[in-house]
Amino acid sequence: MLLIRVRRLALCLTLVGCGAESTATLPADMEARVAREGVVRRAADVTFRYTEAPGRRGARWEDRRASIVVTPATILIHKNAKIGLEVTPRTQRAVAIERDGRRVRLRVGEGRSEVLWSFEPPDGDVAGWTRDLRAVITQTRAADSSRH
Repeated sequence: MLLIRVRRLALCLTLVGCGAESTATLPADMEARVAREGVVRRAADVTFRYTEAPGRRGARWEDRRASIVVTPATILIHKNAKIGLEVTPRTQRAVAIERDGRRVRLRVGEGRSEVLWSFEPPDGDVAGWTRDLRAVITQTRAADSSRH
C-alpha cells in the first residue's frame, strides 16, 4: 500500500513538474543591466495574479509563476528570458502601484488594455515593496515630464 502511494506521489510530481524549475534566470545582458542599475529588490518564483481588464465585466485572471527585479529605474517581471512586464523611464503606458492588504498591485495601462499584476511579497514587507516600486514610477513620470 505504501509503495502504491509513493508511486502515485511520484507520478503526480512528475506531471505538475513539482515547481522545481526556477523562473529567476535572466539572459546575461539583462542581468548585467540590472546589476549596473543596482538591484533594490528581487524575488524569485513568486505567484502573480495576472488580470486582464480588471474591474470590467469581461475581466479574466490567472495565476502566473514568475520572478521580479526592482532597480531604481526598472521594474521587471519575468520568467527567465520571457518578459511579462518591464517598466522603465521610457514606458509610455500609465502605471500605478497599490497596496491591498498583504498584496502589492501593479496596474498598467488604461481602459480595455489595462492589466493588473499582484503578488504577496515573499519576505512579507508589503510597505517596503510598495515604496520601492513607487520610486521607479516617480522616476518614470519625471522622465516623461522632461520630454515635454
